[in-house]
Amino acid sequence: MTAPSRPVLITGCSSGIGLAAAHGLARRGFRVFATARRGADVERLAAEGLEALRLDLDDDASVAAAVDTVLERTGGRLYGLFNNAAYGQPGAVEDLRRDVLRAQLETNLLGTHELTRRVIPVMRRQGEGRIVHNSSVLGLVAFAYRGAYVCSKFALEGLADTLRLELHGTGVHVSLIEPGPILTRFRDNAHRAYLANIDAANSVHRDRYRAMATRLTKEGATQPFTLPPEAVVKPLVHALESRRPKARYYVTFPTYLFALLRRALPAGVLDAALRAASGGGRR
Repeated sequence: MTAPSRPVLITGCSSGIGLAAAHGLARRGFRVFATARRGADVERLAAEGLEALRLDLDDDASVAAAVDTVLERTGGRLYGLFNNAAYGQPGAVEDLRRDVLRAQLETNLLGTHELTRRVIPVMRRQGEGRIVHNSSVLGLVAFAYRGAYVCSKFALEGLADTLRLELHGTGVHVSLIEPGPILTRFRDNAHRAYLANIDAANSVHRDRYRAMATRLTKEGATQPFTLPPEAVVKPLVHALESRRPKARYYVTFPTYLFALLRRALPAGVLDAALRAASGGGRR
């Protein structure tokens, strides 16, 4: 397919990385289907000139309807899928109720898997396709008080690695993008999830939670080496266009650093580095 005829479906386009990716790929000539969960965001994306659809990863019917609509509009073709939609559920592992952890996995892992599973037969028939998962530095290493999110990203990476092996020789390539700190609304969404699902007042971690809440709500605060969401577009373009896309794309200095430290350091030394880097939830 030529670039203008290469349809790409992107999840989580209401803001941040998904929004930057949608506009970046559209400018490059891809036919972009930008999706979001809320109707108001879909309307705004359409007003910005994008082909916009509603897609809620927690709802199988919504996933199926979005895929069917894309295929109807493209004559049954889909070249690329960028699985970007996700959120972070803060909280100590011992404070994560089963339903809270299940909700994190439904969006970040199981909904993404259902969407991916539905587009693979299309790509197989074409003899080509690109599946790109937006993971995280926390798909490589763990930070304290991010257990639910870490769990979802570690699992996503395992599924992606397995799928890459299973699709070898089909013309369908699977890549992971692993950003570190990116300037998005991620902290705002994480704070809402924390307030909704963590009983901080009755937790042994209450002091750590106070520090974490301060970090999540501090106006204008960013972590060191934070990049804008547009930083993810360049590796995404490579994953979609290169004849030999990489299995993994690191974005931001912390991701490169922790990928190296994970391989080089003994577990105890790495744990100390991760405790220092996360600040016990303060960073």
